[in-house]
Amino acid sequence: MDRFETASLPIMPGQRVRATVLSHHPWGLIAQMIGHEQVGASVDMIEQFGRTTAGDEELKSLFPAVGTEIDAVVEQVRRWSTPAWVRLSIRPGDLASFSRRCDFCGEHAVLSPGGDGLVLDVRSTDGPGSHTIIAHRACLADRIGPGSAGERARALTIGRRTT
Repeated sequence: MDRFETASLPIMPGQRVRATVLSHHPWGLIAQMIGHEQVGASVDMIEQFGRTTAGDEELKSLFPAVGTEIDAVVEQVRRWSTPAWVRLSIRPGDLASFSRRCDFCGEHAVLSPGGDGLVLDVRSTDGPGSHTIIAHRACLADRIGPGSAGERARALTIGRRTT
């Protein structure tokens, strides 16, 4: 992986995307995100729907057909090894409002637009790769030292629309 892999940088958890289904596999499907064709993506259908279906045939019936364009939300971006890979969710609940546990407090943070969650990319100067941290705005702000009041304020307002 290059020091700064750039193809996946615009992609982050909670982001809505359109994707084309490329192939089916026993566990799920491979997709190509429209506008992000150079980054691989998949949907783990067993993880997303396996507990709610009565068997393999019912699960397979939920697979969108190959060639179909689907709405999805970015669930995870894996950048810690080559190649970067995106895991998508097509769960109706995630499409309506996507949330994940805050890595600071453990409660759910909403990453959909207007939510209380932030996505932090953690990188090292020692080499390639990165890791994603999910945080509530307040949890991040609370952990920024008192001498960095400007950074605390930005953590509470970044990405918020001003009227």
